[in-house]
Amino acid sequence: MNKFLGTGVAMVTPFDQNGSIDYQGLSKLINYQIDGGVEYLVVLGTTGEAATLSKSEKEAVWKFTAEVVDKRVPLMAGIGGYNTAEVLEGLKKFNTEGYDAILSVSPFYNKPTQEGIYQHYKIIAEQSPLPVLIYNVPGRTASNISAETTLRLANDCSNIFGTKEASGNFDQFNVILRDKPEDFLFISGDDGITLPLIAMGGSGIISVAGNAIPKQLSDVVRLGLSGDFKTAAPKFLKLTNFFSKLFAENNPGGIKSALKHLGICDDYLRLPLCPVSEQNSEVIRLELDKII
Repeated sequence: MNKFLGTGVAMVTPFDQNGSIDYQGLSKLINYQIDGGVEYLVVLGTTGEAATLSKSEKEAVWKFTAEVVDKRVPLMAGIGGYNTAEVLEGLKKFNTEGYDAILSVSPFYNKPTQEGIYQHYKIIAEQSPLPVLIYNVPGRTASNISAETTLRLANDCSNIFGTKEASGNFDQFNVILRDKPEDFLFISGDDGITLPLIAMGGSGIISVAGNAIPKQLSDVVRLGLSGDFKTAAPKFLKLTNFFSKLFAENNPGGIKSALKHLGICDDYLRLPLCPVSEQNSEVIRLELDKII
């Protein structure tokens, strides 16, 4: 799965002032990412506000994105949830045309045991029509996938090719990176620790910030993956203030504010999320101006 080495971007879903999907903005965003040199795109993950889209809206966004991308870069679709049977049904109905992998978030809300998480992913891997990337984000799911469970899945499930890790736990990162199979990808789920994780053997990033700065971020990631950390480090550090400001209030409110400043799409969100404050929006604009 070397097509997923480097920078992937968890794309936002643009909305208009009436709350409808802004397909013109989505098309602009897609082309901005590809022109910026990212390696792949993730459609309808957390940053895409997937939780607020209906099934028919999700199908339309997946189809539209595949048509606009037209196989110029690989695509990954976010399909996950806390009801295993419902996830399996979603995978069964998913139109794979143009897509290369599934990103599936760990079950949230019902707080399963490690055995429950393992069995959830095991049956998903067995029935998914595409290779599966685990997504561990305990800050949102209230449930961590332990290093032991990740490694168990990596060794037992041939259709699981890697993990997107957003636990922030470097002790956990160390164990996974040390003991994982060589071809199992370890992808950062946190922009701010991308380069350190690459130095430890990570495979890249699925980024939020990349929506706004695809070229700047993907250039840094490629430098890191090539081993040129002397050149990559100062470029990466220049981006870190922008990273932190994006998440001061909510995601994707921060990154949608940045995209509005760039003229790519507006900053409308669906409730219960609201646009970031005017003060934070101005701070994001100032940090973005230092980079672009």
